[in-house]
Amino acid sequence: MTKALKDKIVESLTSVLPIALIILILSVAFVPLESGLFVLFLVGVVLLIVGLGCFMLGADMSMLVIGEKIGSEMTRSRKIWLIALLSLVIGIVVTIAEPDLQILAEQVPAIAEKTPLGNYLLILTVAVGVGIFLMIGMLRIVFRIPLHFLLIAFYVIAFVLATVLGVFGSSAFWAVSFDSGGVTTGPMTVPFIMSLGVGVASIRVGKGSKNDSFGLVALSSVGPIIAVLTLGIIFKINNVEYELEALPSVDTTRGAFFEYLHGFGDYALEVAIALAPILVFFLLFQLISRVFHKRQLVRILVGFVYTFVGLTVFLTGANVGFMPVGRKIGQGLAELWNGALLIPVGMLVGYFVVAAEPAVHVLNKQVERMSAGAISSSAMMRGMCIGVCISIGLAMMRILTGINIMWILVPGYVIALVLTFFTPPLFTGIAFDSGGVASGAMVSSFVLPMAIGACSVLSGTEAIMTQAFGCVSFVALTPLITIQILGIVYKHKTGRIKRRFLNVEDRILEYEVN
Repeated sequence: MTKALKDKIVESLTSVLPIALIILILSVAFVPLESGLFVLFLVGVVLLIVGLGCFMLGADMSMLVIGEKIGSEMTRSRKIWLIALLSLVIGIVVTIAEPDLQILAEQVPAIAEKTPLGNYLLILTVAVGVGIFLMIGMLRIVFRIPLHFLLIAFYVIAFVLATVLGVFGSSAFWAVSFDSGGVTTGPMTVPFIMSLGVGVASIRVGKGSKNDSFGLVALSSVGPIIAVLTLGIIFKINNVEYELEALPSVDTTRGAFFEYLHGFGDYALEVAIALAPILVFFLLFQLISRVFHKRQLVRILVGFVYTFVGLTVFLTGANVGFMPVGRKIGQGLAELWNGALLIPVGMLVGYFVVAAEPAVHVLNKQVERMSAGAISSSAMMRGMCIGVCISIGLAMMRILTGINIMWILVPGYVIALVLTFFTPPLFTGIAFDSGGVASGAMVSSFVLPMAIGACSVLSGTEAIMTQAFGCVSFVALTPLITIQILGIVYKHKTGRIKRRFLNVEDRILEYEVN
């Protein structure tokens, strides 16, 4: 085992251990788990630690390097049509294979019943949305269009479409639409898309080039929201239901072994399908451009292996070990004191669960690198933890009260968009990227099942689509506010330091004159 891999696994241990300890305490103090589920959970913890470590190393060695190089080469060509076409194709191809999107599509049978395409109708709709908005994001960098203008325009369009959907379709489809923006920017798409932006911005020179390194994930998150809302309006979807599946019955260690064996097979296939388009695209790019030397090529291919193994192990641990435990804990907490513990426990889980998201580590390190250490990864992590803590608290409050999702999303996005006028441009891009990054695999496999479990007890299965779904969209919302507030504080502190420095210079000059 290399030193780099050891370091990554130690880092992932510190990320996963807090949420694992919280679940362990809950299972002992409030919601006792059956021995079979507990065995699945313990194995899942180990797999999350190993998988996250391998994935982070693989992303550093392959995905980030490829994305930056492709982005810089596209921009260097100066061919606008080529940049637009490649961005569209990359966005569609990478998104179709995103594992989180496959899970979301399976949970919305109302769309699958509308056409012979089945679940692929939603998948293709979301993929086209990401492709179009990734293309817009790349052209934004080339033409130097301020990010916050585009964000304001597109979110206004999204809420107008949501209003139309509420009139002609079903407001129950709102939660699925806004959740789609979060699940598409998962562990597969984020490293690649984010590094594309860094590569494109690296070719530009002058003021603002570093600011444009971020924002592609932000626009790639709003694209699916608009696309899925449009889909709901076209097909007049008004029958949105969720079928609650039985929890796995595991009574022996042999049962747990076969549960994981089955999971490994399923998720290895999903990750292979997800990685294949990126690998093929990279090999074609290398054949045409010859930009990587033999040693670099070998390192990148080894990185692909680490990424494949890491993401397979991580997704297996998250979905087999954490998903059933999340639902069981949600059900158990809902049965205690009319769900009084749901909000505080949800906020505690939210604070620590974001640290276990693979793509979060990629974003934080990119931010620290692009800002030359001025914005530390620890500060970014704290800002995101606070944001997700608030979002899960809001999600649990909505389950308890039944409040309409728009009463939270509309004022939340208004606040986030107003802050763009006061936040440094670099932080605007980072903040809106962090929203898409935070709502990843752990939110889908633990937080959402926890919300589903609680909702099934308090409101019944018929309310799951309207009250439990939507928590992913909250996770994508609150970091936009907390990270921008961090940017305003950062701006204030640096401004104060500059003023002090100028005062010292003035005093020195005055002393020299006298």
